[in-house]
Amino acid sequence: MTKSEMAEKLADKINIKKQQAEEIINIFTESIMEALSGGDKVEIRGFGSFRVRLRAEKEGRNPKTGEKVFVPAKKVPFFKTGKEFREIVDKGYKRQLEGGPTDTASAGE
Repeated sequence: MTKSEMAEKLADKINIKKQQAEEIINIFTESIMEALSGGDKVEIRGFGSFRVRLRAEKEGRNPKTGEKVFVPAKKVPFFKTGKEFREIVDKGYKRQLEGGPTDTASAGE
């Protein structure tokens, strides 16, 4: 699902214009990015939590030349799903195995 498709769904669900729904989604995602960049964590009960993890510096290799390269330490965003989210995804997956209704649009992803 793209941001545009999500905005359409939100707009239909709460009866607002698609442009307003896009603004809500932008505010939501910007709030998460702002909190993480400030060192905070974001937790949405039942959905999951966003945190920042520190990746240590390491020695890597240039895949073309095989030459050793230094990869500096960096902060990366990390998302951990909530229990309810995992269960919903799992039940959908089990339904696919049992031959039940499936989402064919995402089957190739």
